[in-house]
Amino acid sequence: MKRKGKWIVGAVLSAALIGGGTGIAVATTGGDDNETPISVPALEKASAAALAYTGEGKVTDSEVGDEEGYYEVEVTLDSGKQADVHLDKDFKVLGSQVDGGDEPNDKD
Repeated sequence: MKRKGKWIVGAVLSAALIGGGTGIAVATTGGDDNETPISVPALEKASAAALAYTGEGKVTDSEVGDEEGYYEVEVTLDSGKQADVHLDKDFKVLGSQVDGGDEPNDKD
């Protein structure tokens, strides 16, 4: 996902979705990006899957129709790095990529 022009337009949906202190924010893009954020019912499932996969962090953006999967959930990790978690339409994690040149975190 491109970082330029993004801004958060939502509020925290659930602080206890996965565990204490974990929050979800609905996010969208500004400018000429054509990314479509995940709608709220699916966002809760996609966010839960992404946070369970990363084991930490906060959901800061989402996208439907990602080139690497059906959904993409951006998680800001506790370290401040961003992980893009790719999911299929059944919310199964396909893999992830951490910003900063780190290798993909592809768990099966």
